[in-house]
Amino acid sequence: MAAELLQATGGRREQMEQQMMQVSSSSSSSSSSSSSSSTFTSSTGSNKLRKVSQGLPRTLEEHSGVQRRASALVESFSQVQRTPQIPKGESVPDFEEKLRPITAQEGDGAAFKAKVTGNPRPSVSWERASGGPLPEAAKSFCDSINSQHVLKIKSLALDDADVYKCIASNEHGDATCSVSLAVTENPALDFKKMLKKRVGKREERKPPTEEEMLTILAGADRKDYERICAEHGFTDFRGILKKLKEMKKKVEVEMVRVLKPLEDISAKVGTNVVFDTVLELKDPNIRMQWFLGTELLRIQYSHEKYEAKQMGTKHMLCISSVGLGDTGTYALQIGHKRLSARLNVTDEPLKFLSDFKPKKVTERQTAVFEVRLSKRTDAPLIWKVRGKEVKRDEKFDVTLSDDGRTYTLKIKDVKVSDTGDYAVSIGDLTATAPLFIERIPIHFTSHLKSVSVRERGKAHLVCEMSSKDVHVRWLKDGRDVAASRRHIFAREGRRAEVTVEDCELTDGGEYSVVCTQDNDTHEYVTSANLTVDERFASVKSGLSDAQCRTGSPVELSLVLDDEKVDGVWLKDGEEVSDLSGVQVVKQGAVHKVLFSGVTHAHEGKYTFRAKGAESEAVLTIADPPEIDSSALDLLGARPVTVKAGQTAAIKIPFRGKPPPKVTWYRDGVEVMEDERTKVERTADSTSLVLSRCVREDSGAIMLRLKSDCGTAVANLHLNVIDRPKPPQGKVELLESSGQCVKMKWKAPRDNGGKQVTSFVIERRAAGKKSWTRAGEVDSGTTVFSDDRVAEGQVYQYRIRAVNAEGVSEPLETEEVRAGEPVEPPGTASQPQVSDVTKNTMTVSWAPPARDGGAPVLGYNLERRKKGGSMWLQVNKELLTDTNFKVDGLVDDVEYEFRVSGVNRAGAGCPSTISNAVLAKDPIRAPGLVRNLCVTDSTNSSVSLRWTPPEHGDEPSGYILEVRPADAKEWMKASKFPVPGTAFTVGGLQERMKYHLRVRAVNEGGVGETAELSEGVSAMPPPVAPRFDLQGKLKNQMVVRAGSTLCLHLSFTASPPPVVTWSKDGVLTTGKEVITKSQDNSRFVISSSERSDSGVYRAHLKNDHGEAHYDVSVRITDFPRPPKNLRLEEEVPGTATLQWDHSPDLSDDREGAHYVILKRDSGTASWFTVAERVFSSRYAVTGLLPGRKYHLRVVAHNSIGASDPLDTKEPLIIAKEKECISSLRLREYTLPPRQGKPSFLLPLKDHAVRRGHDCTMSCAYQGMPTPRACWYKGESKISDCPRFWHSTANGVCTLVIPTCAAKDGGEYTLVLENTLGVAECSCSLVVFDKDDMGLLESLTNQANKEKLIL
Repeated sequence: MAAELLQATGGRREQMEQQMMQVSSSSSSSSSSSSSSSTFTSSTGSNKLRKVSQGLPRTLEEHSGVQRRASALVESFSQVQRTPQIPKGESVPDFEEKLRPITAQEGDGAAFKAKVTGNPRPSVSWERASGGPLPEAAKSFCDSINSQHVLKIKSLALDDADVYKCIASNEHGDATCSVSLAVTENPALDFKKMLKKRVGKREERKPPTEEEMLTILAGADRKDYERICAEHGFTDFRGILKKLKEMKKKVEVEMVRVLKPLEDISAKVGTNVVFDTVLELKDPNIRMQWFLGTELLRIQYSHEKYEAKQMGTKHMLCISSVGLGDTGTYALQIGHKRLSARLNVTDEPLKFLSDFKPKKVTERQTAVFEVRLSKRTDAPLIWKVRGKEVKRDEKFDVTLSDDGRTYTLKIKDVKVSDTGDYAVSIGDLTATAPLFIERIPIHFTSHLKSVSVRERGKAHLVCEMSSKDVHVRWLKDGRDVAASRRHIFAREGRRAEVTVEDCELTDGGEYSVVCTQDNDTHEYVTSANLTVDERFASVKSGLSDAQCRTGSPVELSLVLDDEKVDGVWLKDGEEVSDLSGVQVVKQGAVHKVLFSGVTHAHEGKYTFRAKGAESEAVLTIADPPEIDSSALDLLGARPVTVKAGQTAAIKIPFRGKPPPKVTWYRDGVEVMEDERTKVERTADSTSLVLSRCVREDSGAIMLRLKSDCGTAVANLHLNVIDRPKPPQGKVELLESSGQCVKMKWKAPRDNGGKQVTSFVIERRAAGKKSWTRAGEVDSGTTVFSDDRVAEGQVYQYRIRAVNAEGVSEPLETEEVRAGEPVEPPGTASQPQVSDVTKNTMTVSWAPPARDGGAPVLGYNLERRKKGGSMWLQVNKELLTDTNFKVDGLVDDVEYEFRVSGVNRAGAGCPSTISNAVLAKDPIRAPGLVRNLCVTDSTNSSVSLRWTPPEHGDEPSGYILEVRPADAKEWMKASKFPVPGTAFTVGGLQERMKYHLRVRAVNEGGVGETAELSEGVSAMPPPVAPRFDLQGKLKNQMVVRAGSTLCLHLSFTASPPPVVTWSKDGVLTTGKEVITKSQDNSRFVISSSERSDSGVYRAHLKNDHGEAHYDVSVRITDFPRPPKNLRLEEEVPGTATLQWDHSPDLSDDREGAHYVILKRDSGTASWFTVAERVFSSRYAVTGLLPGRKYHLRVVAHNSIGASDPLDTKEPLIIAKEKECISSLRLREYTLPPRQGKPSFLLPLKDHAVRRGHDCTMSCAYQGMPTPRACWYKGESKISDCPRFWHSTANGVCTLVIPTCAAKDGGEYTLVLENTLGVAECSCSLVVFDKDDMGLLESLTNQANKEKLIL
């Protein structure tokens, strides 16, 4: 018996033990080999034991109801890597979906499914752990739909129970997944046999031995031990439990073998520690747990503090960044086996690693103290200055490095008051160092600027110093200036200013500012001149003409450019001060005259006069149009009514000034004058006259009066009365019998403006044209019955409406038959035509075969022109005979005829149409053709022309015949007669003589023959050579060197000419190819060179003349590059280039030039500086200080560009040096004036083309001088070397060189001093020159002064 103990997974229950029996040795060897792979093998396995079944020995079969043949339910996985380095993108085989253990009854089917991954694609094979072959009923295949590998076994037998392995392999390694298949016996297969077997066994059953009992209990639960012993008759229960426990410990100890135990470790704080042990495990899936003391380590929740690793048989516990709290005993629990080791963590004393040295810093700079500790500590570090603890704020910045060991104190914008001893302490450690501050010399960031003002104006002088802690004194022409009502001094921060109110001519002179500071003996001076000019006034905004209603208020105003100038108002040359209702007002530079209520006395011309200024305007009265209310009431009371055909005249009086525009409308549409409609107007009235009114003129009439002052409207209604409209719709037949015809209709839509009084009904019989009165009904009835009808007769009715004005148009019905119908007669035979002349024809026919039940009363004969659609009846009365002579025909017109029979039921169907017959007298044969002659001839044809004959009728065509001179028979030149009087005979033999003749022909016959007196030869007429250019070839050609030169000339000549080509007067011989035909010649040089340039001539000559044509050809190529590029810097920011001319540009007459390019050393893109440069010298401007530039020159002509000529070394633009000048003047102390930062001129939005530089600038003020800091979005860019910025004289500038798309966005400037902070932002848009839509919108925005483009 082979017994092996397995350990179940699960952390909350005690271990569950079961014994696995009848497992072949190959199964255990397979498990051990998978766990002991090479160093590149990583084994990941798991035992998922649900209920482990056990195959019992043969002696125990009778004690179980169903037999189970299997290994234990096993599930394991192993992976072996063969290659040390796996290329990127490839991998070792792995199972994305693993196999699952299966338990099935005998006779059922089983299927193992696995999904495999790996690159290269692995191969998959199936094996049994016992080493035996797969069952015969087993089939393995790949499911391509689900990407699964399947092993399918049909009709399981007890011998199929085993551990099955799926092996996936590629060149990098193998992956094996093993699971068990358990097969239970199916009692239904042989129930009777099993029953007999159980009965026989019970009779021979004996108590099991101790060894057999151990086997039985090993596969059962602990709670069932006592019951199983009682069932088998085993009495030594306590003894068997003791032996069972000893057996399990022995088996478990044998499963774990320690090759290298855990060892104690000593480490320092912050280091990493690794505990390792080497174990040999019989079960690679046995459970392992790490402990610290008695506490289980939850490795997966330790945030990478702990990590358990396995490399082959080596098991490790890695602890990162150990601390004092990690000291203790660490243990590894494998089943009942426990390994332990001790970890000791030591710490070192805290100390300063760097000296705390004194600092000497210039005023306004940042002082930095830094101290580094020997180790990281949680104790707080305290900074002190002059014994007082430092707190982090806008002045002091305390930071700690990422490793927690370096502490930094930054004192921003240091001042003299910040001098003193600075101390740092942590725990028992203390260090002290002094801080010394040097004063900054004063310099003017903004000097005084000369000012020019007009007399009585205000002068403003301002300067800005680098510091606000200064004393300021003002001088004029070297003398102190005292504060007064007109001299106002102001001081804000670093800014000092003086304002001179109501300037006088004596205030002009030189003004100076003298600045001093404490502990500094120097005096700093800036000066500027004030110029006062005499004042003259002028009109800034003049008077405008005014128009208003009577009694309304109005004002006239103008603006002077000087608010201190007075003036006088005049009306028609007289002062307006005495005019009633008028008020004169002056508000600064604005002068007004106000009218409380305008009257006719106020109309006139107004003038304003001042010193050097004058303006005029005219005031007029304008009242809106108004219609008399009584007329409006009368028009709205009742409509205007007229009869149709009469004249309607509507007159409306009105008033208004100026005279309004008069517009009449009818039903919302403007009335336009015509022969019936007239619009009359006087000064105070307007009239609308409608002549010969019709019913449609009825409707709403509106008069609209409009002027610049307003609008007036009058509404009325015009009613034109007339006859009613005809009754509506289709007549409804209520009855149609042999005694009565009853009908119904609808009243007319329009009664003509008068009530309908009655309806008149008329009728006529079918085939009749006259109508008779059938009756009349009143307007309240729309039904009529006609009882005076004949049975079988067809009638047609019409109805008219009657009112006081007359009778309406009729509403006609369809034909109505009274009583039973009589059919019309049948169809007559096809008419036959005879005795045809140009005016008459005789038509005859046969009667119809059937008469339709009534005798045929007669016939109707109709005719039409051939191809026409309208038939005309020939007879006025019915024809009783079957032939008729038709007269009144038109000469030379074809006619067709048809006939129809008529009985009392009406006309029958028309007969078949007769054949078309032409109304014409008999035709005569044509006479002799006249004026036969030859018009043209070629090598294969002869063209003839002739005149029609004078005698006989007009020919329908001509017969043309031809005969060679050496033949006797004539042949027709065309298959059909020639319709015209000209023809070309083709297919002739070159230079052969032919005879030709013509005869006219028509329906009357063939005319006499007209023949040429002499034969004609088939050859063209002689022609001197001439060129057919038609714009295809120009007199001048430019060809690129290396391409094909092709000269193609077309010409006309007879006989063909001799063609010769020459260049510059010399016949061409050599590389050209010349082809020619009868009408063209081509001159080709396949690969042209510069030497092929010249004048080419084509010469034509034959027996009748000669001609020539000249073409000037120029061969061009890419220009050669310029040489000897020299570079020199003449002034800051400008570099001058000089080079030697390219020899090819001087010969090019089509705009040859140079292009200058530049490239910043920080980018690889070249940008154009200048185009179309014709000299050999150019000055490149706009170069930024402190940057490196590469420069390039390229020659261009009509063909293209030359190779570039670059500078050998980059050009470095030197930075501008600041020059500080100072003057020693006597000391003068003024109280300091300080102010927070503010912007005088803010930043503006910019738009820059990609590759160009962008410069942003703004003006500011503030004392002390604020510190400037630039940001792009949220990122600080002041310290970025890509950007260049400066701050001087109250102006901040930022330069962005060679802008790219990433440079677009929002830029912010932050100014900060001790009194406050100011911010200003702008946007930058970077665009390409091809982005036309964006460029157009940016241009429009720039025109509105919102964007710098």
